[in-house]
Amino acid sequence: MAQEQHETTTGGTGLGHRSVTMTRTERGTYLVTNARGGTLSVGGGGESSLFTPVELFLTAMAACSATDVDYMTSRIAEPVRFDVTAEGEKLRDGVENHLGDIEVTFTVRFPEGEDGDRARARLPRSIEQSRDRLCTVSRTVQRGAPVAMREA
Repeated sequence: MAQEQHETTTGGTGLGHRSVTMTRTERGTYLVTNARGGTLSVGGGGESSLFTPVELFLTAMAACSATDVDYMTSRIAEPVRFDVTAEGEKLRDGVENHLGDIEVTFTVRFPEGEDGDRARARLPRSIEQSRDRLCTVSRTVQRGAPVAMREA
């Protein structure tokens, strides 16, 4: 089954293989390209306009969950505010760097009225479903996944 999923390359939200390619553009700065041709410049934090890898990680968690929650609630009522903050503490235990105390906070407001009330009522369950079942990024972190690094 895993082999079948690996053979299918997708760029959407369905199952299948995912990949990005990163090319060095200058010291500490890289251009990332996805399978659909989208690009993003990233860096090690020296240039203020570039996202660091840790910021991209937090962005991935926020965007993944935001997409889930948005689809589940906005079909009931269009939000008048939809902001998501992802944060964590960068830590070093012994010789290892990692993030701890990761938190994704939703600030979502819906219009007054029956549809807004229904969307507000749906919001907590939508956030729970994203955290517990739907968001691939946070689910991977919570489960833990082996990471292989190799030379080509």
